[in-house]
Amino acid sequence: MAAAHSTVALIEGECDAADPWDLPDMKDTGVPWSVLDTTGKVLRVLVAVGKVILLLGFLYTFICSLDILSSAFQLVGGKAAGDIFQENSVLSNPLAGLVIGVLVTLLVQSSSTSSSIVVSMVSSGLLTVQLAVPIIMGTNIGTSVTNTLVAMTQAGDRRTFRRAFAGATVHDFFNWLSVLVLLPLEVATGYLYLVTKLIIDSFSIKSGEAPDLLNVITDLLTESIIQLDESVISGIATGDVEARNKSLIKKWCQTFTNTVRPKLVSYIQNLELNTKTCEHLFVDVTLPDLAVGLILLAVSLLVLCSCLVLIVKLLNSMLRGQVAVVIKKILNTDFPFPFGWVTGYIAIVVGAGMTFIVQSSSVFTSAITPLVGIGVISIERAYPLSLGANIGTTTTALVAAMASPGDTLANALQIALVHFLFNISGIILWYPVPFTRIPIRLAKSLGNITASYRWFAAVYIICCFFIFPFIIFSLSLAGWQVLLSVGIPLLIMLFIIVAINILQRQQPRCLPTILRSWDFLPLWAHSLAPWDSVVALITAKSCCCCKCCLVAADEQDHKDKEPMGTKKDLMVEMYDNPAMSAEREVYSEKKMESSILKSTQL
Repeated sequence: MAAAHSTVALIEGECDAADPWDLPDMKDTGVPWSVLDTTGKVLRVLVAVGKVILLLGFLYTFICSLDILSSAFQLVGGKAAGDIFQENSVLSNPLAGLVIGVLVTLLVQSSSTSSSIVVSMVSSGLLTVQLAVPIIMGTNIGTSVTNTLVAMTQAGDRRTFRRAFAGATVHDFFNWLSVLVLLPLEVATGYLYLVTKLIIDSFSIKSGEAPDLLNVITDLLTESIIQLDESVISGIATGDVEARNKSLIKKWCQTFTNTVRPKLVSYIQNLELNTKTCEHLFVDVTLPDLAVGLILLAVSLLVLCSCLVLIVKLLNSMLRGQVAVVIKKILNTDFPFPFGWVTGYIAIVVGAGMTFIVQSSSVFTSAITPLVGIGVISIERAYPLSLGANIGTTTTALVAAMASPGDTLANALQIALVHFLFNISGIILWYPVPFTRIPIRLAKSLGNITASYRWFAAVYIICCFFIFPFIIFSLSLAGWQVLLSVGIPLLIMLFIIVAINILQRQQPRCLPTILRSWDFLPLWAHSLAPWDSVVALITAKSCCCCKCCLVAADEQDHKDKEPMGTKKDLMVEMYDNPAMSAEREVYSEKKMESSILKSTQL
């Protein structure tokens, strides 16, 4: 079983051929290159170049759609996020702070935005660095939902969905397990706060400027669609009353006139010279922020899913034959002995560098998720790449924090260092020793479940990112006594169940006969098969209801289109309906009078 988690075993085919985690062979079904004539070779090269250009275009649109999606979430829930952060009494509870960090990052779909709100609150004195540490941990969890949602778009094929969902959730499990260990450690000892404060006090760090790398390219498109004033969210979080009545949609963009002419005649002229109207689609729209956010949310999701499907199709058509073999070997093969252990750390560095370039861990992990799904990248290689993405997004925050003013520079840098040290500590816990790479095993187990019961993927997302945080938040608000009285028994029960499961697989003889399997429980309590039948029944009934509604609507439309009031229909209705006897007699008398009149005329 240990060899099953080796990248070399996956590539060289040393494990079982029926292993669902074995990377598929992408066979080339086209005409061999040697058989083609000159025209065919030129045409194939042109087609390949065209596919590369299309792939880059779809990838660019995909990244831009993620940016627009983040803006849409900020418009829909940005002010609510600011109100949540304003509850300073709630943030004093570490678990409540953790959950708030998760929920706010889910609302704005950007860990950098939620982190910047925390920085502004600390800088203004509304929040201490110690209270901000759990919130930073929560933002690390909330940002991992994006690539999990991206994996849902590959649910059409079970094998692809198994790998894609496992490749996305390995990031989730790493974040949750790191919080499970480091949050109690931080509450007990203040480890992250003390170490980062020691670093800040030891170095004399000067202010700098945050870099713009990929944003220079993507802002050309995204800023022509929508521009947001993110200071509104920070203003609401810091208690600014005027910020609550402002719109998040940016109306005015400042020019460089103030640097050229610092002294003007009057204040009105100064406004006219120093500002100009922003140039984006929604600058003159009178719709509320919620309506604009919902419009952008629907459009960005449609574009994101379409680009993802097209990217997967293009990759499937391009990665065939020898090209696929070469790429898979480059990405998944370890260095020769005794330097095989270095490969994973190089992947971490690559992930950190790529995330620093795109300046978003969500974008990078969402981009490699379809590659894991189609079998180009193994789950063992996706794991260190995701860990590098966590580090890469913190380095961007570190450089951005250096642009803070001198009086708030220390606090901003300390919070950014807390985020960085949290991810480094998590890597030390869950990566160096192969036995401790528990997120890979958990992600594979979840991938096997979702491949058999695809509806369970939606249950996982709803429970893991919404219901479970909401329950923890509610219990933490009730007080430590309620939280401990409910949480400790649940944790003990969970630990016992996990221990029994491990013993059932490894040493069943150590267990009593009744505990060697879960068959003594009802089937619904230890198997998803009954629940799958319920979901299938509900789906079938929903489909039947939809079909019945469609049939009824068609029949009603057919009746509405038929000519009404014809003489034949009237006769049939009068003679078939007993309640219309009077009308039937009148109709008979009229018919008789008509016959007499005709005979008289004749």
